[in-house]
Parts: sequence; C-alpha cells; structure tokens
Amino acid sequence: MSKKKIVDVVNRSLRKRYIKEAVFKFFGHFSMALGLLFLAVLFFTIVSKGYSALFATEIKLDIEFNKSFFSNGSSVNNKTIKNADYRKMINLALHRALPGVQGKKEKRELHSIVSDNAEYTLRDLVLENPSLISQTKEIWLLADDEVDMLNKGLTKKTSKESDRKITNNQIGWAETLQNVGRLDKNFNSTFFTSGDSREPEQAGILAASVGSLLALIITLFLSFPIGAATAIYLEEFAPKNSKLIDLIEVNINNLAAVPSIIFGLLGLAIFINFFGMPRSVPAVGGLVLTLMTLPTIVITSRAALKSVPPSIKEAALGVGASHMQSIVHHILPLALPGMLTGTIIGMARALGESAPLLMIGMVAFIVDVPKGFFEPSAALPVQIFLWADSPERAFLEKTSAATMILLVFLILMNLMAVILRKRFEKRW
Repeated sequence: MSKKKIVDVVNRSLRKRYIKEAVFKFFGHFSMALGLLFLAVLFFTIVSKGYSALFATEIKLDIEFNKSFFSNGSSVNNKTIKNADYRKMINLALHRALPGVQGKKEKRELHSIVSDNAEYTLRDLVLENPSLISQTKEIWLLADDEVDMLNKGLTKKTSKESDRKITNNQIGWAETLQNVGRLDKNFNSTFFTSGDSREPEQAGILAASVGSLLALIITLFLSFPIGAATAIYLEEFAPKNSKLIDLIEVNINNLAAVPSIIFGLLGLAIFINFFGMPRSVPAVGGLVLTLMTLPTIVITSRAALKSVPPSIKEAALGVGASHMQSIVHHILPLALPGMLTGTIIGMARALGESAPLLMIGMVAFIVDVPKGFFEPSAALPVQIFLWADSPERAFLEKTSAATMILLVFLILMNLMAVILRKRFEKRW
C-alpha cells in the first residue's frame, strides 16, 4: 500500500473518531442541560407555589378592650384575662368597621372572615400588657384562609358562588376593607413560630422542625461514632480473607441500597413492638434513621481511610508508634474530613426521609412543640406529606413552602460537606 493511501486511511479513521467524540460530547452536554432544565423547572414550580405562604392576609380592627370583658364585677387578674370573651371583642370591631350587616347568616359570614387564632393573639397581647384594658387599639389580626386565598388571587371572584367556599358577601367585605387600608398582606411569622393546625392560616412548621432536629441529634450522636468505629475496625483490624468479614462487608454494601421503608418496618418491629418504646417520638425516629444512615457512613469512612497513603502508617510504625497510635494520631486525622463529609451526606438523606418515620407513627397530628426526645412529635418531611393530603387549597402553598425550607436545609448540609472536603482534604 502506498504512502498516500495509508495517509488517507489514517485521516478517514481520525475523522470518524473526531465525529464520534463530537457526538458523544454533544449528548453529554445535552444530558447535563436537560437535567439542569428539569431541576430549574422543579425549583420554579415549588417556589412559585410556595412563596405566597411566607405572607399572610391580616385585617386591621379597632379593638375596644372594655373593662367589663375582664372584671365582671371583680378585680382583674390573669384568670379573668384568660377567660375574657375575645371573640365578642373581635365581632364588635367587625361590625364597627362594616356597619349595616343584618341577619344571623350574614353575621356568621362576617364573623368568620377573621381567623379563630385571633382570639389567642388578643389574649396574649393583654397578658403581656394589661394596661390595654379600658383602651381602644388598632390591631392587625389574621384573616381566615379563604380570605387569604382571595387576597392572593388564588380564588377566582368570577366563579360561581357554589364553586367556592367564600361567599359573595365575604368577597364584598374583603374588598371594602382593602379599599380603606384595613386588609393587607404581611410577613407570615405564624408559619415559622407555630405547630400544625386544622386551620391552614394557623399551621406552621416549628413543631415539625424541632422534631426533625431532635431526631437528627440522636442520629448524629449514634451513627457517626458507630459508623466510624466500624470502618476503622474493618480497614485496620479485621482479619483479611475471613469469610465472616467478607459476609459483613457484603451486607453493609447491600444495606446501603435497601429502601428506607424497610428500616421503618425494622424499627417498628424492634424498638416499638419488642422493646415497647412509645410511638411518634424523636427518640425512636432517631434510632430508625441511625440504622438507615449507618451503611452510608461506614462505606464513606472506609473510603476516606483508604485514601490515606500507606506510607503515613509505615512512617509512624517506623519511628516506634504502635498500631493504635499510628491510627489515632496519623491516619484518623487525615481521614476525618472525608468521614465527616460522608456523615453530613448521610444526615442530609435522613433529614429528607419520611417513609421510615411514617412506619413508627410520626404521622400523628401534633400541635405542641416537643420539649424532649420522648414527647410526641412530627417531622418536617412527614408534615409535608400530611399537608399534601389535605383538601384545603391553602394547604397547597403550605406544602410548597415547607418543601422550600426542607430543600434549603438539604442544600446547606450538602454545601457544608463540599466546604469541609475542599477545606481539609489533602491530595496525595
């Protein structure tokens, strides 16, 4: 074959290879762009539906704290303040702001545009500042969820009255209040400072967030020491070519891929049915999440230990250090950043899990914020599940807003893992 033909064959071969590389690169870039697009659509959908929950519709009323509501002929004290008829104060203020309402039905409709939570808001104000008694004060009170949906444009005024929960009268009153500056959207602090509620406008994430935090504390303090100790034993002390050790390693790798609901069933069988621990408490939730995160921590910790060059250990042994000293003083400090990174990733996975917590009863309706590890509690992912299953339209934005908060926590935890790896990781 002549030199020219050889060159032509080589050139054709190179062109085909370059074309294949270009096509492969194109599909790679296209796949990445498509994945980022879907991720952007997901975030946009969640944020567009959930940001409105960060604001709540409130009604400004002139509340008259008449002394007759508190004293009833006796002296004013904390008991009489707590037992005062705050709903009547609110109703009287509504009638002053919207005069001319007649008939029992219309009065009930008028009274219901203010949330039931407003009574407790007034009670807390008076308990904090008893000097309000005998005064008239302008106070912003939480509106009912149907008024809130109307003010946010999520309820159509033009639809038939039978197709919506808010009546034409209530729409007219809301517009009247808005025109005179007595109805507006303000920052929804209730969403961050209260627990769950049957009423959407009163529901918040505080109780569920505290429950998740307590469960994660138990998970961290159990899974990291046990996982790290297991990894150190398997890497540094376990006998090689042992069938028992091989079986343990295979099972650890398999457990990392087991569906999370299986760990929930395991926790239900062991911790609740066998040991008799209470349901729906952070202690049991933390134990179940510990079982789920242990395989991930063991695997990542072993990888971090393997990444330390053998020469580090050999040098330590060469200058007279014992096997344990070489591990504790030389290998472990160098592997610790990788082990912490794996632990944070495992904790982030545990934070977003709902299936195992559902199996141990953390799906209960819990209003109060838990004060300990053995008090009934919900968890943030389970709270999202409960709200997503609620029929009220207002719970949809609560679901999306709680998902936003959960995603923020997950992103922060993964960002912390990346920073730790970049900051302390040593390249050999």
